[in-house]
Amino acid sequence: MGKPTGFLDYEREVAKAESPKERIKHFKEFHVHLPLEEQQKQGARCMACGVPFCQSGTTLAGMTSGCPLHNLVPEWNDLVYLGNWEQAYYRLKKTNNFPEFTSRVCPALCEAACTCNLDTLPVSTKENEYAIIENAYKMGYAAANPPKVRTGKKIAVVGSGPSGLAAADQLNKRGHLVTVFERNDRVGGLLRYGIPNMKLEKQIIDRKVKVMEEEGITFVTNANIGVDKKADELLKEFDRVVLACGASNPRDIKAKGREAKGIYFAVDFLKATTKSLLDSNFEDQKFIPVKGKKVVVIGGGDTGNDCVGTSIRLGAASVIQLEMMPKAPDTRAANNPWPEWPKICKTDYGQQEAIAMFGSDPRIYQTTVQEFIMNKKGELIKAKIVKLESKKDEATGRFMMVPVEGTEQLIDVDVVLIAAGFLGAQDYVAKAFKVELNARTNVATAPDGFETSVKNVYVAGDMHTGQSLVVKAIRQGREAAEAVDKSLMGYTNLSVQ
Repeated sequence: MGKPTGFLDYEREVAKAESPKERIKHFKEFHVHLPLEEQQKQGARCMACGVPFCQSGTTLAGMTSGCPLHNLVPEWNDLVYLGNWEQAYYRLKKTNNFPEFTSRVCPALCEAACTCNLDTLPVSTKENEYAIIENAYKMGYAAANPPKVRTGKKIAVVGSGPSGLAAADQLNKRGHLVTVFERNDRVGGLLRYGIPNMKLEKQIIDRKVKVMEEEGITFVTNANIGVDKKADELLKEFDRVVLACGASNPRDIKAKGREAKGIYFAVDFLKATTKSLLDSNFEDQKFIPVKGKKVVVIGGGDTGNDCVGTSIRLGAASVIQLEMMPKAPDTRAANNPWPEWPKICKTDYGQQEAIAMFGSDPRIYQTTVQEFIMNKKGELIKAKIVKLESKKDEATGRFMMVPVEGTEQLIDVDVVLIAAGFLGAQDYVAKAFKVELNARTNVATAPDGFETSVKNVYVAGDMHTGQSLVVKAIRQGREAAEAVDKSLMGYTNLSVQ
């Protein structure tokens, strides 16, 4: 611990965000980070607790508290304070393959569990992480470092999202020959096409992929395994296969008039927007147009917020976001103590932008769509929304959100974006490899295991656990790589943490 009084001497400071009305003019990242000298003071705020909850990654009250990767947070916070940026990078990389991603898109579970939350504001760990990795690229610490010895074992990774990339990175470091297959035209999975550019600029992905290629990993794009290439071919060609295809089945809305023109899944909307941006800076017009239109987003999570921010940038006339659940409290409730994840209301960047543009928070709580109404051409023109309340289901004993009779309301709408989450692995991939699925339509394994019902086929990430966070997907990829390595070599020296 470099400065025992650091948390008393320095106030928390974070990157300054461009104003909402300015940043909606572009699709670039919009934060201006602190100079390294100022960031070092933020490292000094770390208390080096005897029990570092920030790196615990434990489950409390059904939610994760602290970093699932068990990042060595106090160690590299201290190194940041001391200005030893190179060693800080090496400590960070021991547990995290992709700090360039997590320092941009992770919700910072480490900060929520920081002991400083008891009496003040948490250490700006996420921004310390950003400073470490960006400085490492600048100084050359993050350059390619290929393995010196190869095992001759060949591994196929299907899917290039965070879990697939993490598994590939780990297995390559061990000396195995790794090929990553991606069905899209570019590497990155949902990092590429599910997260908008203003949260993660795609050259950040390209920069890391280039390093991984220089380290010996082969990437094959436009390769939809199970469609373009048979699963049996992979099993013959490779010693092991790791499935990391994500949870790609979007949850639908069952309402009358669902067939109306103008209703889209959020993932299709976000993918089309990013692809058009990357391909032609929108000149090809191959994105879902919302300019001048009234947009309704169904879903109150991160993806819903991304749809709000993207719609505003594309020129929507108005944006409403429907959330089934009640508004969370603005501060921790008594039954939600630290170090549990704080179940509080967060106004994210898209909602901030909607407030700046339209004068009010776009979210309408405890509300859903009961019916979509179309004109004679089948085009969406209105939606009937209804209030919801929590009631106990007598048959199951579970509390359900049910419509409140008499609260129906018609609203004008041109475009609906469904951001209601995902339901599990896509059926065609599971069928191609003949792997068993569990009750939640995720690929089944033994508890805490990664080998599927098919010999030599492993699974990682959302395809294994269901929809989750990037940081958890990275952890899954690391653990799956460890299991694969052990099956190949009889032992493993890959470090998960």
